[in-house]
Amino acid sequence: MRTVRRLIYRSVASSATLVALAFAALAFFIDFVEESQDLGKNSYTVLDALWTCSLMQVRHIYDLMPIALLIGGILALSRMAQTSEFTILRTGGLGPWRALQLLAGLGLMSALVVAGIGNWAVPLAEQMLTQQHARFSSQQQLTLGRGGTWLREKREVPGMGTHTITVNVGSALSEGEFGLVRIFEFDARGQLTRRLSAVSAKVDAVQAPGEAGAVLPAEGSVWRLKDVTDTRWLSHERLSQEAALAGLKVIDERQAAALDWSSSLTPLVVSASVLPPESMSAFALWRYTRHLASNAQAAQRYEIQFWKKSFYPLVCLVMIALALPFAYLHARSGSMSLKIFGGIMLGISFVLINHISSHLGLLQNWQPWLAAAAPSLLYLLLSMSVFAWLVRYQ
Repeated sequence: MRTVRRLIYRSVASSATLVALAFAALAFFIDFVEESQDLGKNSYTVLDALWTCSLMQVRHIYDLMPIALLIGGILALSRMAQTSEFTILRTGGLGPWRALQLLAGLGLMSALVVAGIGNWAVPLAEQMLTQQHARFSSQQQLTLGRGGTWLREKREVPGMGTHTITVNVGSALSEGEFGLVRIFEFDARGQLTRRLSAVSAKVDAVQAPGEAGAVLPAEGSVWRLKDVTDTRWLSHERLSQEAALAGLKVIDERQAAALDWSSSLTPLVVSASVLPPESMSAFALWRYTRHLASNAQAAQRYEIQFWKKSFYPLVCLVMIALALPFAYLHARSGSMSLKIFGGIMLGISFVLINHISSHLGLLQNWQPWLAAAAPSLLYLLLSMSVFAWLVRYQ
């Protein structure tokens, strides 16, 4: 059985690798043609464009690996069926469920590779790609949409109840450094009491108690603000007592070259807020959804992405299960090109349904795990039904 396993694994793995390389080469060519339009702008050279396209390939490989495994599996198993190799293996005792177990092992190994790429390589490549784009942009920064990204936290103030802190980050400058930062503090009655506006901020993790004995949150960060405008609004009680005093200042505004501001927002949460959900690791998505839920913010989009990221490696098992029925089709059941075309259509249909399921989950308020797992369960059921029918009637 070890020889049979080695034969099947080598055939499927080599075919899937060739398909993945072909897809990656096509994607690299398309990306390079697009990046070549920016050559010469802001000292953007050919080497920079090649490096940018190389970073993009990590995400492309992650997205295309299950489809490459499907097409490679169909190609290898169809070839074995066409040359009667698989028929000989069946005659030698390779039963349907044993064949399914063998390919499931290959699917699990592929799932581990995909999980490693998605949770380690993709976030690292996306982070480097963001820095690359910011480096050659005209403003040396990456703007985070029209209104930036928003964060919120709650803080207990002794004798003053729970204050709500809202943070707006306008752009990303580099790793852990952000531009156009605004911090709003609201008291327990929802009235604005303080606003900090900074040109830039460096977010550092909390390592030790703060200065002058002030203990910072056990898990949080310190924002090193630069070129700060600190605006404070006087409380209504103070205004009522001092309204008769001449020259009363309703707003106290001060300028500072630098200011440290402590927060319970961890650097991981801050970094996650500026990245698209598709480029985050499963752990970062989980931490960010916990932060959103604890601060009464909408988290369903990130919850769906968390479950999609968690279930995505198991798509390799589904793709292998879809490829297995092709081993039980005789050569007269269709040419090799027709089977490959069918595999490509299956892969494309899966990707489309997977995206549609995510949007439907948001619109119809489905359970996040159900919206993420429904396409995989549907295609797994389809492949097992076809496999059972072929085993019985072919």
